[in-house]
Amino acid sequence: MAPDAKAFLPIRIAVLTISDSRTEATDKSGKLLCDRLTTTGHLLAEKAIVPDDIYQIRAIVSRWIADTTVQAIITTGGTGVTGRDGTPEAIKPLLDKELQGFGELFRMISYQEIKTSSLHSRALAGVANRTYLFCLPGSSGACRTGWNELIQPQLDSRHRPCNLAALMPRLEE
Repeated sequence: MAPDAKAFLPIRIAVLTISDSRTEATDKSGKLLCDRLTTTGHLLAEKAIVPDDIYQIRAIVSRWIADTTVQAIITTGGTGVTGRDGTPEAIKPLLDKELQGFGELFRMISYQEIKTSSLHSRALAGVANRTYLFCLPGSSGACRTGWNELIQPQLDSRHRPCNLAALMPRLEE
């Protein structure tokens, strides 16, 4: 390793699938996220499936952000515009800071793949109690895009010119 090279720092990440219909057997998006994060060297803190219910979503996410061993949370599902899509409404009140650029970049990247259908996504990210939260749409394609293009590089302590992983110790300031 070069003298100025940074070491990879594994992050403990929890994955939450938000769906009224998915089970462990049918949860392709949650499985994809778990596979991607472990393949890149991160640690799966916990995985769960919860119905599209604002209060049930908040309950599990609140438990995870209170757990000092969970450093990041990725949710999949519930970011659309239908009556049952309530992930942003569940998560936003929990955030100390919103990373507004995440949703903007996600939609910009998605536009290259799915054109104007990208406007249906209310993807968002932020920080709550020293924990990063990333909320992605429920499709496996959206999860692949979100992980590959945004989350994975930003949770890699070696990514240049800067990354969210390197800022983790400073979240306690």
